[in-house]
Amino acid sequence: MNVITNENLKQFLLLALIILLTVVLGRQVIAFLPGVLGGVTMYILMREYFFRLTVVKNWKKWMTATLFIIFAIVVFVLPIAVCAQLLLPKFYDIIHDPEQMNRILGMVTVKLQQIIPQLKVDQAQIEEMMQKGAASVPGFLTATAAVVTNLVLAFFLLYFMLVDGRKMERKLQKFIPFKEDNIDNIWEATRVMVVSNAIGIPVLALSQALVATIGYAIFGIEDPIMWGIITGIFSILPIVGSAIIWAPLSIFLFLTDHVSAGIGLLLFSAVITSSADNVLRFTLLKKLGDVHPIITVFGVIVGIPLFGFMGLIFGPLLISYLLLLVQIYRVEFSTRSHRNGTEKY
Repeated sequence: MNVITNENLKQFLLLALIILLTVVLGRQVIAFLPGVLGGVTMYILMREYFFRLTVVKNWKKWMTATLFIIFAIVVFVLPIAVCAQLLLPKFYDIIHDPEQMNRILGMVTVKLQQIIPQLKVDQAQIEEMMQKGAASVPGFLTATAAVVTNLVLAFFLLYFMLVDGRKMERKLQKFIPFKEDNIDNIWEATRVMVVSNAIGIPVLALSQALVATIGYAIFGIEDPIMWGIITGIFSILPIVGSAIIWAPLSIFLFLTDHVSAGIGLLLFSAVITSSADNVLRFTLLKKLGDVHPIITVFGVIVGIPLFGFMGLIFGPLLISYLLLLVQIYRVEFSTRSHRNGTEKY
């Protein structure tokens, strides 16, 4: 019969206290999780170059970390700020002048009823939906404070992770209860997934935004740059992607008596805009990291509700971790291993 000693009780109480404090602190800092994940992402992208400069070239750590943060602000934050500067005035116009959108929707509704007489559209219902949508925009805009806070946190963490990177990695290795080879496998899976998604997704979005903007300008869409940016943003969604923007715009042109322009935009978007995505996936993304599309799709579906925007990177990473941990379990604990410790696959 096993006897629970005072030492066991102390151990259990200490573990319970650690778990309790972790849960309490985790619930309070969950809002800052995107900032933490953003800092980790930038560290993984920059660590190799940072160590090369500080170890091989003997650059000062604090100076190199500061330069890297400035570079990250220019590359990551500045484009987002420019896009926000272009889009926010349009959102404000919708808030302050909803009648313009109501007129457009009314015109489209009339056209739809002419084409499909059986279609019953309640204009009052549409206007109510528009008012609800416009009312939600200010809440979205007030989230800017949270975004800024997470950005500051991300760069704050990035600085200290770069400066104390080697020490931090050694401590993490001590806490991971796996063999050294398996730790290397986990690190490689993390690096490949982060690099593939952190670089690949923005490149894909930018390419679709540029191509879509050209198409919108050719076929007479008002504010082609704004719609191009929105198309690029929605291109990150799995399955539907950018079609959620260019398909309704093509239908809108068709319904407003611009039939040839509508057909032209539909063909341009379906063939050329979508092809830009496919070409880059099979060229650039395969070089960055050959991640299976199913992992990406299901990872994004799971990751966005959990981590917000950073779920685009860390959602697929969770799926990869799950598959990798199953493989590690087989290697570390399989009863079918040979006596000499080798595995048969």
